[in-house]
Amino acid sequence: MPPFVEILGVRVHDLSFPEMLEALAGFVVRREVCHIATVNIEYLMTARRDPAFAEVLRHTTLNVPDSAGVLWAARWLGHPLHERVTGSDGIYRVAELCAQRGFRLFLLGAAPGVAERAAEVLSSRWPDLMVSGTLAGSPSLKEEGIAAAVREAGTDVLLVAYPHAPQEKWIARNQGRTGAAVAMGVGGAFDFVVGVQRRAPPWMRRAGLEWLYRLIHEPRRWRRMLALPHAAWLVFWQRFRRSASGTRGPHS
Repeated sequence: MPPFVEILGVRVHDLSFPEMLEALAGFVVRREVCHIATVNIEYLMTARRDPAFAEVLRHTTLNVPDSAGVLWAARWLGHPLHERVTGSDGIYRVAELCAQRGFRLFLLGAAPGVAERAAEVLSSRWPDLMVSGTLAGSPSLKEEGIAAAVREAGTDVLLVAYPHAPQEKWIARNQGRTGAAVAMGVGGAFDFVVGVQRRAPPWMRRAGLEWLYRLIHEPRRWRRMLALPHAAWLVFWQRFRRSASGTRGPHS
């Protein structure tokens, strides 16, 4: 397993995008079950108040750093990570990998029609991509039927686009029934692919300001953004306690 840093009780693995894709391919080839979570500050803060979600993140195969805030926290704790490994960028890289290696990809989630349109966009970019199926919906729908549809499609890689905590809990409960070797939560990535939502300009992403772009365009997110200063304070406190105890903290 790759090295990791523990941030507010959650393991975050130190993987670059190419390393994550190599690991993903290995799990598919070996038919080993792999659950990949793309961890941002909301994940860290939700895990603090939701023990069931925290338990899921303790058992995921890989937790990759999705946000600039997570990179900052790791650096502040003395364990810099390679780069952001986001679901929004990852959907393209995973699709390209599946096209190259002949893996069957299933898109699950988002509003009606969005997953199908996302599959069309990805297939137009990579004609060799085999999309085993698409389904819209939410974690409130009957899980047995969804899992059966994914399994019957002969899926290798499952991308799930639900809200973050329900998404990871759904994967934890159902991946074994889907038959997919790899399941990865990608949040709003389908919406970005089809243009339902726009991502921040590249320069804002490089500067770690994607959160600001989303706040400007979605002012209703302001309550969620309050998690950022709270998380910063908790990371400062984690470092202070570690320094006071003379330990460097978990990092394997």
